[in-house]
Amino acid sequence: MDVVSLSRWQFGITTVYHFFMVPLTIGLGLTVAYFQTRWYRSGDEAYLRLTKFFGKLFLINFAMGVVTGIVQEFQFGMNWANYSRFVGDAFGAPLAMEALVAFFLESTFLGLWIFGWGRLSPKLHLATIWAAAIGATLSAYFIVAANSWMQHPVGAIYNAETGRAEMVDVWAVLTNSTTLAAYPHVIAGALLTAAVFVGGISAWLLMRDKPMPKADSVALHKAVRTSIYLTFAMGIAVAVSGDYQAKLMFQQQPMKMAAAEALCDTEQPAGLSVFAVGDVSAECDVRTIVIPDLLSFMATGSFDGRVEGVKDINAAYQEKFGPGDYRPNLVITYWSFRAMIGFGAIASFGAVVAWWKTRKGKELPTDKKWLRVGSIAVIATPFLANAFGWIFTEMGRQPWVVAPNPDGIPELRLMTANAASPAVSSAMVWTTVIGFTLLYGALMVVELFLLQRYVKAGPEAVMPHSPPPGPEPDDDGPRGADDADDGQTPARDEEADVLAFAY
Repeated sequence: MDVVSLSRWQFGITTVYHFFMVPLTIGLGLTVAYFQTRWYRSGDEAYLRLTKFFGKLFLINFAMGVVTGIVQEFQFGMNWANYSRFVGDAFGAPLAMEALVAFFLESTFLGLWIFGWGRLSPKLHLATIWAAAIGATLSAYFIVAANSWMQHPVGAIYNAETGRAEMVDVWAVLTNSTTLAAYPHVIAGALLTAAVFVGGISAWLLMRDKPMPKADSVALHKAVRTSIYLTFAMGIAVAVSGDYQAKLMFQQQPMKMAAAEALCDTEQPAGLSVFAVGDVSAECDVRTIVIPDLLSFMATGSFDGRVEGVKDINAAYQEKFGPGDYRPNLVITYWSFRAMIGFGAIASFGAVVAWWKTRKGKELPTDKKWLRVGSIAVIATPFLANAFGWIFTEMGRQPWVVAPNPDGIPELRLMTANAASPAVSSAMVWTTVIGFTLLYGALMVVELFLLQRYVKAGPEAVMPHSPPPGPEPDDDGPRGADDADDGQTPARDEEADVLAFAY
């Protein structure tokens, strides 16, 4: 394999692996902050148990996300030196903001939250987890802004002397229309991931053939109900934001829209391909189970809209940019788009099942093995939906690494084949591909072991018994459980161990 293909494989493997951690970190941070807020305002110990329990799982995932994310930035300067040279001025700005502002905010206040139990006032301690959660969401914004510049370059000019893109308007980069469309979709997907994660684990613990303290049962039932409503809300948010993204994609990257539907020839109106039976080849000759006119509505907002096909767009690109094949891999683009939607729908269906089983105050049955297995299996679906969505976004842009802006400067574009480093050999990339794959495999074993250990232990492991009652709530909120050391020290020490693992 050539250097470009190997470099793409390495970046794809490490990015998708890292992106498994990102949505859960963002969504679970906000969810834990919500649980602690409920405890602070009501004094209900159930929410304190949920804060402690899911806070531990949040820390494990955060640690793994930090470890796997470090590799990403090094690849830009090593395997993709030509890319970094071309886009560094514009692409580097949001990445620098992510590291200097968002990540420092997140990691600093997360440390204060971990070590602040019993040391900070309840109000200040609550502020630290919200600061960490906000830092995670800000981090996502800057990363999405950087990626959106690759999808739709704005706020920059092309310097013919240096052959580089030079940023002239950072505000335009940060308020890119692609960013404003993609960011709500990413956050909604992250909260959906956290909701299914919290609900699946809570349901599994409740359905185990193992007795648990009444306090844990009450807390986990609250977690299940919270996850059901959050899943419903975020499912709607994902669908609405995804529809808006599709319409914007039709304007900015018509080839990606056509490839997602394997639409070979221009149609007016165009039908939506639900499923393909057979081979979705480069000639896109298999489009079965089509819903008439729906693609036109998704792309243009009109059931009679005109949607250009792959062949026509490719011909237009050849005339504009010179000879070449400007079509992405149709098989990957077509099926990753459907996998994204399909796994997201399964996650929402799991919430429907949970709602039905717990309606009117019912308790989850303990004699249904399929339900126990399903509560764990459904946790994987939003992770897969997010991963396939990311694959679709990146693969649908090919063969461009910086896609041309239809309304922008024509020179602000770069093909993937021209982005790799000329100083890196295939043997070098093979070495790192194999090394990172083995390393990431080992890290996955570590994370799954830690998650399994603490999930099986349940909330009782972080709060072995109820803390003694404290004084009446004052202006700073309920203090008894927060200020008491009895029953809190073991949990605080274990959280310190998890943070040490991250460093």
